[in-house]
Amino acid sequence: MIYHLLVPLAGQFTALNVFRYITFRSAAAFMTALVLSILLGPRMIRWLTSVKCGQYIHEDVKTHQCKAGTPTMGGLLIAFSVMAAVLLWGDLTNEFVWLTLFVFAGFGVVGFVDDYLKVVKKKNKGLSVRAKIFGQLLVAGVAAVLLVTHPDYSTNLAVPFFKSVSPDLGLWYIAFAMLVMIGASNGVNITDGLDGLAIGPMIVAGGMFALFVYVAGHAQIAKYLQVMSVAGVGEVTVFCGALMGAGLGFLWFNAYPAQVFMGDVGSLSLGGVLGFLAVLCKQELLLVLVGGLFVAETVSVIIQVGYFKMSGGKRIFKMAPLHHHFELMGVPESKIIIRSWILSILLAFLALSTLKLR
Repeated sequence: MIYHLLVPLAGQFTALNVFRYITFRSAAAFMTALVLSILLGPRMIRWLTSVKCGQYIHEDVKTHQCKAGTPTMGGLLIAFSVMAAVLLWGDLTNEFVWLTLFVFAGFGVVGFVDDYLKVVKKKNKGLSVRAKIFGQLLVAGVAAVLLVTHPDYSTNLAVPFFKSVSPDLGLWYIAFAMLVMIGASNGVNITDGLDGLAIGPMIVAGGMFALFVYVAGHAQIAKYLQVMSVAGVGEVTVFCGALMGAGLGFLWFNAYPAQVFMGDVGSLSLGGVLGFLAVLCKQELLLVLVGGLFVAETVSVIIQVGYFKMSGGKRIFKMAPLHHHFELMGVPESKIIIRSWILSILLAFLALSTLKLR
């Protein structure tokens, strides 16, 4: 909105040319989302408490029983802050911006319905697994089809560290892109089990993909770094900036001990859009590194369930996901969280190195 109001006046007032720059507007979106989330956070927490949106804690997780009743669905705060910042500072004629907002809101709606059934209607299981997956498939499928049919988008798959390897998946790319989005969505959802555990790495991942998206949208830089270029995608950097700001503002209240949890409305939307950002800037496989913590948590669940079934009831981990295993080993919650953030930062820098190591 601000972009469309001020940029047309740049011809008369040269100082307004600064609003043409994606970097400036991304920083402005970051600050806007950060301030909004911090200012609105206390009111949101009071409202969630008043409508009795308290978190249900599974009885198997005995160390978390003291957290029962902490307000959840705080992802609504993230969603509002991100969307407000993007609508203020983004170029609203850019199709990729709207597609990113669609994925973010679409996965958020699935999570909201799940949270609503669990915390308002008191149905502890929320949406059935089938209904949740169907909702995710629908959103991811629409986004993938629209993306693949866009004239400036390629169905080639970039392979990190190998600049000359980029197989064309053709229509199979739609299924692959859907898998990336749904996998990332559920990965963040699984990881969201400790105070600040999921949002910290999300902020780091948001920063990394802000860089990758900007590079992919800048033809000259993309050519120099020998990465796939996607004309127009650079504008989504504004969304990444807003995502980081809103995440940091939410962390203000979600840090240990948490005053609010993000709920599925937050984790599913954040994970889904993280997967979409990776697809959008042609760094799909690199998401395994950038989101390494989410991958590790998800794999721990898969291994635990698989081994449990094959061995007739035996377990590899004391409890899955992985963060619960460390808790039961006696590692303090705060230490698990901080160490996870450190690992996420190290993995992000490793992912960043792929821009030159080709």
